Amino acid sequence: MTADRDAPEEVMWEGRFITAKRRGRWEYVGRARGIHAAVILAVDAEDHVILVEQYRVPLGRPCIELPAGLVGDHDHNQGEDPGIAAARELEEETGYRAGRMENLGEFFSSPGMVSESFTLFRAHDLVRTSAGGGVDGEDIRVHRVPLTAIEAHMADWRAQGYAMDVKLLMLLGAKLLG
Repeated sequence: MTADRDAPEEVMWEGRFITAKRRGRWEYVGRARGIHAAVILAVDAEDHVILVEQYRVPLGRPCIELPAGLVGDHDHNQGEDPGIAAARELEEETGYRAGRMENLGEFFSSPGMVSESFTLFRAHDLVRTSAGGGVDGEDIRVHRVPLTAIEAHMADWRAQGYAMDVKLLMLLGAKLLG
């Protein structure tokens, strides 16, 4: 493992948004150009979590997820503050505006094969401003789900063939831990 850690990083292929890399024996992918993601946990005053549904090409099916978006993915917003990106993405995708965004830290999605990280934000004081749905071409559906019924909703979605984003585990974990 030390040889892999000390080996130089080699770019095998680079696209607009992802880069395939190798370091020693390890091959992995990461976001290109230093882009990272912001993920938003949004629970309204009635203890409903705001989720999004969108078709994910790599999975070949729709996926239920926490709202999220890329930070600094366009030339005009490189170096963008993740909290600003999170607030923008929440409103674009879900139609909810947060009165305050709380930074809960950086997390890594699948560290054995992907170097991508995301910053998790908790949205507070939600106000509905629109129907949401994302920007042109995103075709996002918004789901407002009671936290007490999250397990049943996830089971129903799975039965219908939907994929579940790994970040939904935090909702199940919080419920299981009381």
